[in-house]
Amino acid sequence: MTAKPAADSESNRVAGALKDAGLAAVVTFALAAPIMGLRTTTSAGNSGLIIVQDWPSVFIAVAVVFVGRFLLDLFVWRRVIPVPIGDKWFRRPGGMPLARHGEALGKYFGPALLGFALVLPFLPISDRYVMDLSILVLTYVMLGWGLNIVVGLAGLLDLGYVAFYAVGAYSYALLAQHFDLGFWICLPLAGILAAFWGIILGFPVLRLRGDYLAIVTLAFGEIIRVVLLNWYEFTNGPNGISGIPRPSFFGLEFERGEDGFAAFFGLEFSPMHRIIFLYYLILVLALITNFVTLRLRRLPVGRAWEALREDEIACRSLGINTTNTKLTAFAIGAMFGGFAGSFFATRQGFISPESFTFIESALILAIVVLGGLGSQIGVVIAAVVMIGGFEYFREFEQYRMLFFGLAMVVIMVWRPRGLIATRQPSIALTKRKAIGADMVGEGHG
Repeated sequence: MTAKPAADSESNRVAGALKDAGLAAVVTFALAAPIMGLRTTTSAGNSGLIIVQDWPSVFIAVAVVFVGRFLLDLFVWRRVIPVPIGDKWFRRPGGMPLARHGEALGKYFGPALLGFALVLPFLPISDRYVMDLSILVLTYVMLGWGLNIVVGLAGLLDLGYVAFYAVGAYSYALLAQHFDLGFWICLPLAGILAAFWGIILGFPVLRLRGDYLAIVTLAFGEIIRVVLLNWYEFTNGPNGISGIPRPSFFGLEFERGEDGFAAFFGLEFSPMHRIIFLYYLILVLALITNFVTLRLRRLPVGRAWEALREDEIACRSLGINTTNTKLTAFAIGAMFGGFAGSFFATRQGFISPESFTFIESALILAIVVLGGLGSQIGVVIAAVVMIGGFEYFREFEQYRMLFFGLAMVVIMVWRPRGLIATRQPSIALTKRKAIGADMVGEGHG
């Protein structure tokens, strides 16, 4: 075996990092100069468009890229780890270690986060804005957990998950309007119809993998949106559906009057009662999604999903029916998407095809990937960071997507498998304890 190679000298590392950072800065300047440096805007007298120069923004972008590339090159990509292969030593880039404490984090951080969620409406910081934002975050948490079944557990890349979200929303809206059904009856029906469409999607993609599977699911999501947009007689087309009924609390409506929720419990009427009720409703739906997912992972179907994720050929060699495995993953994931869609419809009171674009699918998938494929607590953290981060940067609308892209790059470099990387199977073989010599003896020999 040859001697272990010596690490690169510090001066060579710095010089190489500066060279790469300078090249990245030049490319950034070439791209940012015509896009950020020269912008069109309306003149003061509305006489036409004029070109406005914004070179400080260009130089800030170049500086950020230069510094970021230099630090990444110096401390992450340039760091090498000697690896012995055969009788020789090879070097591979040494990135940041993956998160190995997902279970411990979920064990202690999960209950604390749940306790905070339960008491959030009664905290002093909980005004109307905070509660609306919390409802939005919990909706995406539920969607992320539903998609995590398909992508994280079964390993099937789905870029059209928003289609099931739309099916659930429109199912509730149409059933409520045409058949005068309440929320609690339409909720399971919306989930069943979304699961049915999940099975319909599953059949054409049974033999597809990787990029081909992603393209077909993306096309399915766009087909649903286009149908909703053009089938005017059934879905009201681009005008959407309004006047969607709100859910009630055991028949009590959140309105003024003697039959309202506040009057029944002797409370002073407040519009926040309905908001708090919706918050706890989506919290319960999300917890049900999490509970069912965790239980399914320990059942044979969950183990089949994990086997399919790791190696489909080996999965077939073990006698597992991959057709049923894929269909159950699509159906159950779609069902939870339908539940979330029905809640979205009753919360908004109005839906239209523009609420179910590809950007929604990309956002949900980003939450699952950044949180960590297969990680439940990771999805929660990613949803809070991404949805809350979007709201925090709302006043910087021009640079919001820039910060979002930068954050995704940083996460993918430092945590390639997500914030909480976990691919541990639900069941694993363990070594059988050795039998002591004193257990072997007289009568056994």
